[in-house]
Amino acid sequence: MFGSLVKSVFGSSNDRYVKSILKIVHKINDLEPEIQALSDEALKAQTQIFRDRLTAGETLDDILPEAFATVREASVRVFGMRHFDVQMVGGIVLHRGEIAEMKTGEGKTLVATLASYLNALEGKGVHVVTVNDYLARRDAETMSKLYGFLGLTTGVVVPNIEEEERKAAYACDITYATNNELGFDYLRDNMKHSRDEMVQRKFNFSIVDEVDSILIDEARTPLIISGKTDDKSDLYVSVNEIVQKITEEDYEKDEKTRSIILTEDGTEKAERLLEAAGLLSGSNLYDYENAQVVHHLDNALKANVMFKRDTDYIVKDGKVVIIDEFTGRMMEGRRWSNGQHQAIEAKEGVQIEPENQTLATITFQNYFRMYPKISGMTGTAATEANEFFEIYKLNVVEIPTNVPVQRVDEIDQFYKNTKDKFAAIAKTIKEANDKGQPVLVGTVSIEKSELLSDYLKKENVEHSILNARFHENEAHIVAQAGRLGAVTIATNMAGRGTDIQLGGNFEFRLEDELGDMPDGPEKEKAIAKIKAEIAAEKEKVFAAGGLFVLATERHESRRIDNQLRGRSGRQGDPGLSRFYLCLEDDLLRIFGSESLFSRMMNSSLEDGEAIGGKWLSKAIETAQGKVEARNYDVRKQLVEYDNVMNDQRKIFYDQRDEIMDSETVYDVLDDMRLDTVGTIVSESCPAGTYPEQWNITKFKERTEQILGIKPDIDAWIEEDEVSPDLLEERLSELTESVFLQKKDQLEPHDWVNFEKSIMLRSFDSHWKEHLATLDSLRQVVYLRAHAQKNPLNEYKQEAFGLFENMLASIREDVTKTVSNVEFRAFDQMPEMQLPELPDFLTTHIDPLTGEDDTNDYDGGAAGTVSSSLPPRQVVSNAAGDPFADNPDIRRNDPCPCGSGRKYKHCHGQY
Repeated sequence: MFGSLVKSVFGSSNDRYVKSILKIVHKINDLEPEIQALSDEALKAQTQIFRDRLTAGETLDDILPEAFATVREASVRVFGMRHFDVQMVGGIVLHRGEIAEMKTGEGKTLVATLASYLNALEGKGVHVVTVNDYLARRDAETMSKLYGFLGLTTGVVVPNIEEEERKAAYACDITYATNNELGFDYLRDNMKHSRDEMVQRKFNFSIVDEVDSILIDEARTPLIISGKTDDKSDLYVSVNEIVQKITEEDYEKDEKTRSIILTEDGTEKAERLLEAAGLLSGSNLYDYENAQVVHHLDNALKANVMFKRDTDYIVKDGKVVIIDEFTGRMMEGRRWSNGQHQAIEAKEGVQIEPENQTLATITFQNYFRMYPKISGMTGTAATEANEFFEIYKLNVVEIPTNVPVQRVDEIDQFYKNTKDKFAAIAKTIKEANDKGQPVLVGTVSIEKSELLSDYLKKENVEHSILNARFHENEAHIVAQAGRLGAVTIATNMAGRGTDIQLGGNFEFRLEDELGDMPDGPEKEKAIAKIKAEIAAEKEKVFAAGGLFVLATERHESRRIDNQLRGRSGRQGDPGLSRFYLCLEDDLLRIFGSESLFSRMMNSSLEDGEAIGGKWLSKAIETAQGKVEARNYDVRKQLVEYDNVMNDQRKIFYDQRDEIMDSETVYDVLDDMRLDTVGTIVSESCPAGTYPEQWNITKFKERTEQILGIKPDIDAWIEEDEVSPDLLEERLSELTESVFLQKKDQLEPHDWVNFEKSIMLRSFDSHWKEHLATLDSLRQVVYLRAHAQKNPLNEYKQEAFGLFENMLASIREDVTKTVSNVEFRAFDQMPEMQLPELPDFLTTHIDPLTGEDDTNDYDGGAAGTVSSSLPPRQVVSNAAGDPFADNPDIRRNDPCPCGSGRKYKHCHGQY
């Protein structure tokens, strides 16, 4: 109570912080007359003046007032829009590396220009991150006019653009991109073999739009670059047929975690079915030999029981297409990981695509924490403030609205079942539609949106339906949701970033209706007509009560509900929001079934009757809190495990960078040789043992196999003072002479390229295997909790040992390759070619739901590193290459042997 009294007198800490920022805003306002007096040329010249001041020693904070005043005046001249004072507050918050929570319609896109311009003056680059490609293109195209007016360059990074375009975009002062593209470009850059091929610059400053969606919703989803593995279609089909014979009595399911466990009887039944199908080794399902079968069985069970068609995915053109749980969009080309997508393909009877193997991976938490400064903006962040600070060290600042919010948020309406609820919703929408009030309806799945559509058709209510089946026109449909009498059904509030204006969105109507009309008097007349229609409609919509946001269900996160509510009541417009719920809703059924309100409603609520009350809404918030806590634990656990890999990834990528940047890596190669020699000797001839205890046979085999030499080891052993140190010294001398001989066979430039090529090839090959091993380790380490051990600590310890083993394997592999390589003689020595990247797919996979929200594509334009270097001159002495003497064969040409494969993948392999 005392805290409430203090808050009422002095304001909250957030209020006091905003008030302190307003002092800077007053300075900016005082500069406005002076900046307004500048000509366009003088205003543009401010950019160079600011850069000169920074070079002279001033800081960004020193020039902030003048820079912000300059951007505000440029915006007036370019767009006819003047930044509000609260937008200036938002810009300062972004510059300080914090999150600005600004309500819908407050102009966050324009706010970003302030901090972007200021931080771009240092010349280190600014990344503005958006949630989808449409927004990246739209914002880059629009705001480039402002930045260009002030002399800055703007780039945009979206899928399937050429490498040179990417590099040019990242070289710009300000770069707009999606979070996925940024992360994948980072991973792709660290798979390349030359600095010149890398597209990104060093990280500097990032502004994340819809920061809650990117850093919270998608943060439990690691980015993965993967390559194809062997086809196992028959196994998926066979296991799916067996799962069809397993009934509900044979398993226990947990919808909260989307997990299924066979009962004891179910396990026995599955064993007999698998044994009859010839898929089981022995009679025990959980023997080591049956690990792969268990994995496929688990995926098939989930596919048939937990994944619902038209809710989690749809089947389109013979392919299983994922539905994004947050946006309801159809994710073309995106796939679940770890064989789950293939299991669903087997369930639906469509063509099964091969699985993929991880080549590189990173989480958004660890990616964005690499930026020295990061900030964000959204309409809903306060409910996740603790997570933002704990994971990213970001404070959330609530920015006051320019005009007080007029929207009325009514209490939730509860019904006994779905039928009664949807009948009441349809009736309410009909009443609003009759008086011309626009209605935006939020649903949680395609199934529910189409069910509601059927109800509205019975009421003869015209409506637009926006879900994964119709996402192509998403922005255009959402933009007109505020028109007179419009009824728009949206799944999980797709269309974030699109402004819903009462009476209609002028820009979108202009594009839709007059996009093809040539400029001239006729077009001017049509534009004037559209403006008049919008103004007239706006008055009628105001009179009808503004936009009515109606939700058919509570989302598992309060923040998603707030996003939907926030679409109404922009810039002081009138509005209304109301949620309709029933006992059959997933949230209540799974997380609230034992609560007081559930028992009361079951016993006292009549069919078709609705009740509402603050205590019921409180119970719902409690259920949502349980889900939010679970999801936070998932994200926290993900980052804890990924931190282990992240430490290794940093070391690995740093070593790769060192190899690429060094003029010569012979010292590294020499260290690898000496370490390998030491390992060979210590394995067969341990220190502190007698010669008769040594494994001489193994010593000879390893020496010949890895070092490619056959010294007279028997003679060495017969010497009186022989010791492991002496053996290591002699082997080191022999291998050094071999290495120097090979080095002398090539020109210095060719030898450096050869060293780098061999090392990078080995690094990438072993890193791929290491990632697969860590993934397997992570899947089984949880079982150690039964032995009263901490799975995370166990993972850390074993992951460290595996990393050490990987480095030892790399040293041995590189030493073996160099020791055994043979150089062919050429009349004219071609230049050495560094290895190329493999073809790969990009995926963004959710470990909880298996969702994937990135476009899969073959390496092609964005994935494969193309090289202009001539064909290589090195072949293995084991492979043999009948076409090695033909200098006209390039590595990407079809192999002359007629196999149909590329030369580099056939006779042109090292």
